Amino acid sequence: MTRRIDKAYSHKKVEGSWYARWSDAGYFRPSRPSAHPFSMVIPPPNITGSLHMGHALNNTLQDILCRYKRMDGHNVLWVPGTDHAGIATQNVVERQLANQGMNRVQLGREKFVEQVWAWRGEAGSTILNQLKALGVSCDWSRESFTMDEKRSTAVKEAFVRLWKDGLLYRAERLINWCPRCRTALADIEVVHEESDGHLWYIRYPLLDEPSEGLVVATTRPETMLGDTAVAVHPDDKRYQHFIGRRVRLPIVGRSIPVISDSFVDRQFGTGALKITPGHDFNDFEIGERHGLARIGIFDDEARIDPSAFKSEDLEPQAWLSRYALKDRFDARRLVLEELEEKRLLVKREPYRHALGRCYRCSTVIEPYSTPQWFVKIKPLAEPAIRAVKEGRIRIIPEGWANSYFAWMENIKDWCISRQIWWGHQIPAWYCQSCEAVNISNQADPVASAGFKLTSEAKPIVQHQRPTSCPRCGGGKFFQDPDVLDTWFSSALWPFSTLGWPERTEDLKTFYPTSVLVTGFDILFFWVARMIMMGIKLMGDIPFHDVYIHALVRDQEGQKMSKSKGNVIDPLDVMSRYGTDAFRFTLASMTAIGRDVKLAEERIAGYQNFVNKLWNAARFVLMNVDQSVRLEGKGYLESVPDKELNLADRWILSRLASTIDQARKAVDSYRFNDFAHTLYQFTWHEFCDWYIEMSKLSLSGTLGDNPLKTQRVLITVLEQVLLLLHPLMPFATEEIWQTLISDGQKSITAASEKEWSIMVQPYPKANARWIQPEAEERVGFLTQVIRAIRNLRTEMNCPPSRQIDVSLFVAGHDLDFLRSQEPYLRTLARAGSVKYLTRGERPKRAATAVVGTTEIYLPLTDMPNLCEEESRLTKEVSKVELELARTQKKLDNQGFLTNAREEVIEKERKKAEEFEDKIQTLNRSLKKIQELQVQGGP
Repeated sequence: MTRRIDKAYSHKKVEGSWYARWSDAGYFRPSRPSAHPFSMVIPPPNITGSLHMGHALNNTLQDILCRYKRMDGHNVLWVPGTDHAGIATQNVVERQLANQGMNRVQLGREKFVEQVWAWRGEAGSTILNQLKALGVSCDWSRESFTMDEKRSTAVKEAFVRLWKDGLLYRAERLINWCPRCRTALADIEVVHEESDGHLWYIRYPLLDEPSEGLVVATTRPETMLGDTAVAVHPDDKRYQHFIGRRVRLPIVGRSIPVISDSFVDRQFGTGALKITPGHDFNDFEIGERHGLARIGIFDDEARIDPSAFKSEDLEPQAWLSRYALKDRFDARRLVLEELEEKRLLVKREPYRHALGRCYRCSTVIEPYSTPQWFVKIKPLAEPAIRAVKEGRIRIIPEGWANSYFAWMENIKDWCISRQIWWGHQIPAWYCQSCEAVNISNQADPVASAGFKLTSEAKPIVQHQRPTSCPRCGGGKFFQDPDVLDTWFSSALWPFSTLGWPERTEDLKTFYPTSVLVTGFDILFFWVARMIMMGIKLMGDIPFHDVYIHALVRDQEGQKMSKSKGNVIDPLDVMSRYGTDAFRFTLASMTAIGRDVKLAEERIAGYQNFVNKLWNAARFVLMNVDQSVRLEGKGYLESVPDKELNLADRWILSRLASTIDQARKAVDSYRFNDFAHTLYQFTWHEFCDWYIEMSKLSLSGTLGDNPLKTQRVLITVLEQVLLLLHPLMPFATEEIWQTLISDGQKSITAASEKEWSIMVQPYPKANARWIQPEAEERVGFLTQVIRAIRNLRTEMNCPPSRQIDVSLFVAGHDLDFLRSQEPYLRTLARAGSVKYLTRGERPKRAATAVVGTTEIYLPLTDMPNLCEEESRLTKEVSKVELELARTQKKLDNQGFLTNAREEVIEKERKKAEEFEDKIQTLNRSLKKIQELQVQGGP
């Protein structure tokens, strides 16, 4: 049977059926081995996540590219997958254990990791299923996970190769430490936030003259327990006589030197700086220059560690019992109390400064000295910088390339070890006899790293474990207990997902990938590291283009967050408005370099667009004979050009131009222009004008061949569906299936290989259709019709009432408008049209001008002018009152000072809209008054 199109579009009915059919038919897999490849890898979402607006935007844009390239004849591969998200996932499972009254240490490493795998099996695929609801056309047969067997092999291979090339080392360094997660963090995993704190001024008495001393200023008085010097600037005349002397460290009693160092800022505090090399990165560098001791006063939970003071050659440390195992912030309180008791706390003043926090749990970071694994990053960064500068990799928008260069040119070695259990355990084994590190059955001394055996570092039997130590011949080993930074495995993603380290056919065909679509927030976390690892391990760039999209914010430009209550749930809006409307909204608002300010009203607006397309398709299918539909593709091949009327030639010309503009937009990642171009043509040209014009041909009013018009209608509809499919896959597929139904059979996934719209050729502009003259002539005609419609609206003339129109027109425009009078009368609701070429213009008439054509609507066809004047006057007063309220708010200095900029801007826009409306109403009012002067009723 012939498929019938429902009277109204139901996204819930349509969207539920197509995805599984596409996937089962194999359309998401590469199927054109001889075609030019187009490949992408999905930025792998964390297994802990659920679909949010960032995911929705990112994957919608990727899917648009994939569907477009697939239809355009490319051999398309889009690899999906998820990230194991080490710290985040471990935190989730640890919270579950805490609810059961347990912790991971009680459970033990092996059982804890088993529990995480079990949790991943239950919840880890949630976000991928949500992405399927979005319509993403990934090749699910190649789904990857950063900790599956193949990716684990790739990680080990990468580690070994970097080690062999001298790019890995283990050393004790001051690193960023999260006391909550109890692990090291890389610099870019630390979020710096401005916070209100205090600056405390503390007096350090001179050792040889206790009545005198130096006053230092600090934001962290608790770390003074680990001070090993006080520093002043060598050119600071205030402190010249202190340099080389010693002071007594309050509370602890330690004797420490006064040193000079040019790093000291003479304008900060008193110009004297306490130096704590064990807990401050700048102090660490000063300590290295001056050979100062490095005392770590905290344990891995940021509590005062009594063992740090055992080597102190001091009298009984009674003070230590007061501080032992106290949290750093409790210790701060105790330190300040004791300093005040001893009259060494000089003063306190407010101070705003940046605090580093863990990017996962927001705990304040502690600079902490521990042995860690590092990648020597400079040798990797240099070729990665060249790849972008030479244009082998394009970063779009270009402005982000400058940010990339700035970071890469100042990059520091990458700390890749993490003190957690969920992740890729570092493939290094330590000989229990000589502490040599064995990697790939090679051994090097651990040197002075001082690796410490802990309860977590018991021998672990692995099949990769060396059998004997090449250095001492020992046969007992334990594996490094740390795991690799999550971003280490993610950095291999573009090639590990294609089979590396094996030389697979996928790697040969699809590497380098074509484009990476990502947010700017992981440009350094991920993109830069993929470039470095790709060039190092593959000898080639990982992708040709990097398209960086902006953030999705609320309608006022605020970042969405649960605390603000402004989060829009993608799944919720997809359920209410439909996935196609949601996808189209995201694309239409994605302008290069500009954040997406999303409001549900916009999504509802594009739901109307989907409905408009549906209704247009319904009109076409109801008015096209079955015999025409049976012709299949190439409906216009049997229609001579001379049979096409002006409206036919115009719509085909506009279609050809639209195809060209749409292709250029999507090829240059201008997604908003892509969506806008197709929206404008579909709604405002095809639906608003051509379909209305076609009714005159279909009804016989024009006297031309209605079958010809049917062929134009179905041709344009077909092309519109194909053009829109990458943006709106579900509605276009549903309509397409109705379009190709031939009355003999209904095409299904099982019956034909190429049944779906998603594997049809993407439209190409037909040069034969382009006719600028037809576009110019119909443009003039529609302007005249719009002018008549606007006059009717201004005069409040009911749409159902027909009016007489007089046109003062000369030259070729006269003949043209006469020839198009059926359109004028029908589309402008004109009862009659009079053409004037000379003499006086009509009096007592509403007027408008289009070019040299003057339009007159007699007053006899208008409503009572007195009543209309009264109505307009009341409306003007109402809008003026609204404007006054808004303007009062904008004149309020308190509002301008305290309100967010986005709120202020919204009020300004409201004021502008009120002003525009008042001007429009006043124009109509003036016209009414002028007409009354002419003697109107």
